[in-house]
Amino acid sequence: MEQRETIIAAKRRKRDYWIDLLRHKELFFILAKRDISVRYKQTAIGASWSILRPLMTVIVTVFAFGRLAKLPSEPNTPYVLMAFSGILIWLFFSQMFSQISGSIVGGGNLVSKVYVPRLIIPLSSVGAGLLDFVIGLVMYFVIAFYFDFPIGWQVLCLPFFVLLAYLCALGFGLFFATLNVRFRDIAQLVPFIVQFGFFVSPIAYSSTTTVAHQWFYKIYNLNPVVGIVDGFRWCLLGGNAPFIWASFIPSVCTIFLVLFLSFRFFRSMEDSFVDYL
Repeated sequence: MEQRETIIAAKRRKRDYWIDLLRHKELFFILAKRDISVRYKQTAIGASWSILRPLMTVIVTVFAFGRLAKLPSEPNTPYVLMAFSGILIWLFFSQMFSQISGSIVGGGNLVSKVYVPRLIIPLSSVGAGLLDFVIGLVMYFVIAFYFDFPIGWQVLCLPFFVLLAYLCALGFGLFFATLNVRFRDIAQLVPFIVQFGFFVSPIAYSSTTTVAHQWFYKIYNLNPVVGIVDGFRWCLLGGNAPFIWASFIPSVCTIFLVLFLSFRFFRSMEDSFVDYL
């Protein structure tokens, strides 16, 4: 096995950090694989949870919001497909956000015992969430086939919005992961944020229902998840769900701004992680 000598010196160039990150790419895949195996280790039904989780969420959402609350769907679209499209990308985002937020504390043994670019730990959290997302997407296509619902060319843009969801989770997750090292209360706050975010994002309803309230709509679009869900829903529902620029542009701007600031904050604090772990 090839061995490398890494010299840790003060005021290293930023380029050296990215070089170290590339050198540890094997560790990235090892950690991602570990997260997948640990998630379903010693569980009674194993990977079947990847199917049951989105399926049960869709059933409850359809019953509560579709049947009881009678929220409208997109034109010419079964409500279950509209809800599933929102739930699918939301579960991916929320899972990534939760895992990244707790990744540094969860990987405390690795951080405190050996030198690795700390950023590789939250980055590797994508493995399990991406696998669950792919399984959920297959389920969506099965249900769409059952309803004889057409899939348009817009589905080709789907990877772009999945990437946006990951970058959004990474940006906010890095911020909370950094705070969580010093203040463990953050671990209690993250589930509340995820639960609150479900209701203020267009998961069980369409963004078009909020347009009539203009003052609220402007504030509503500041939520970066709104543009992701709207765009993802457009990819799966095609012409039945409009592409909403009013939510897409603020989302992209917010995501990259938060990602930049969170990375700067993470880098400024990562040398002190060992002191608190």
